[in-house]
Amino acid sequence: MVKDFLLGKGYMQALVIDDDSQMRKFVSKVLRDEGWELTEAVSAEQAFELIREREWSVVFCDVILGGADGFSVLKRFKEEQPGAKVVLMTGDGNASGALDATSFGAYDYLLKPFGPEELQSLSRALREQLPSRPSRRLSAPYGTPGYQADVGLLGRSEAFIGVMKQVGRVATTNLPVLLTGESGTGKEVVASSLHSHSSRAEQPFVAVNCGAISAELIESELFGHVKGSFTGAERDRRGLWEEADKGTVFLDEITETTPAFQVKLLRALQQGEIRRVGSNHTQKVDVRVIAASNRNVEEEVEAGRFRKDLFYRLNAVSIVLPPLRERKEDILLLAKSFAGRVYSLSPEVKFSLEALKLLEEYTWPGNIRELENAVVRATAICDGTIRVKDLPERVQKFKTRSEDDFPPAGEADELPLSIVAEWPSLSMIEGRYVEKVLAHTGGNKQAAARLLDIDRKTLDRMIKRHKLLVERVARFPPHAA
Repeated sequence: MVKDFLLGKGYMQALVIDDDSQMRKFVSKVLRDEGWELTEAVSAEQAFELIREREWSVVFCDVILGGADGFSVLKRFKEEQPGAKVVLMTGDGNASGALDATSFGAYDYLLKPFGPEELQSLSRALREQLPSRPSRRLSAPYGTPGYQADVGLLGRSEAFIGVMKQVGRVATTNLPVLLTGESGTGKEVVASSLHSHSSRAEQPFVAVNCGAISAELIESELFGHVKGSFTGAERDRRGLWEEADKGTVFLDEITETTPAFQVKLLRALQQGEIRRVGSNHTQKVDVRVIAASNRNVEEEVEAGRFRKDLFYRLNAVSIVLPPLRERKEDILLLAKSFAGRVYSLSPEVKFSLEALKLLEEYTWPGNIRELENAVVRATAICDGTIRVKDLPERVQKFKTRSEDDFPPAGEADELPLSIVAEWPSLSMIEGRYVEKVLAHTGGNKQAAARLLDIDRKTLDRMIKRHKLLVERVARFPPHAA
């Protein structure tokens, strides 16, 4: 009895919904061993009947069911039992599905197949939150007019699905979000998704490339001006900030702005009001701000090029987008999608095996933007099948180094400098190894230091020396929606 009480029996009610009997029994067994009281259902309709019977603590539901799907189950539970934690499971998941699931209130989104360890870890996280608090209701239920499917959110890699879970969890809040990552990683697409899954989805989404507007004009572009405020101001003009009222402003390349403008931007964020250039009057404007940069913003702050107070204001939630080289599983999926868009009305474009292999091995320094340009070009000039010769020359020349490429010891001095430079130095190897250990520990520095058999201060010095972004390499643990 004491053990049952400690495990939470009697109020740890779990419902498992899956039309695959083997998967249903597997999930049920693991959860039962963890101390949950289990009930199984084979369809959404059966689950709807069970909603009326009792209060459920957690629900594990497959996305694809006969009849109503898992999103319908999620919606029903959010309406009738908002305290229940719903975990969606799928064997055909993607990043867009993860975004939908978490933004609509799901606790987590699991890709099949998964092992008992993952379920056990999730079970313990769920148990710690009992008794659960009501979750937020859906802002735009799946399949309703308010729902918008995202374009460009293709991916099944753990790194990108982790990002989409984060996006889904913060989309329905009103918090500012700072997106960072290399150029071409899809920051504007993610910003648009944050907007389209928010309560502001029916209002304007205004994207501003701060790096493309001169320092003299950016204040006028964003906040507007009055007639005669400067040479060429022949009439009053609304700024983009006003155009986005009740909606979202996306400030791309925010680190390209000047400190003088950053002061005015900070005021707009803190006070919720703006002043047109040349005007003595302020006006209230309600916008949510999403900012982005391909630079390390903290380093920009330390260098004095970006205001610390503005950084803290924008950095309420920070999301790091992984580069394409860390999303190898998504490259072919994206490539085929880009090819399909070029000839959407023509027979499907094929890829040779050699071209597919090269696409997967190339490092894509320009990320998704470079991949799209390469595939669109190849699609335009190919004969129906994209081959290596159809890809850009820089991609064709790329060669993954093998052990045969390295000469015997003592012969390195005879090689051209360009080849020697490709050999990884001890410093590079150290940096990569530290990065892998941090990823393994989910960003836990104390655990990483123990595995590396060094003290925490030494690890911090290594992270700083190799300019590692811990949040980029860390896994994204599930937490309450």
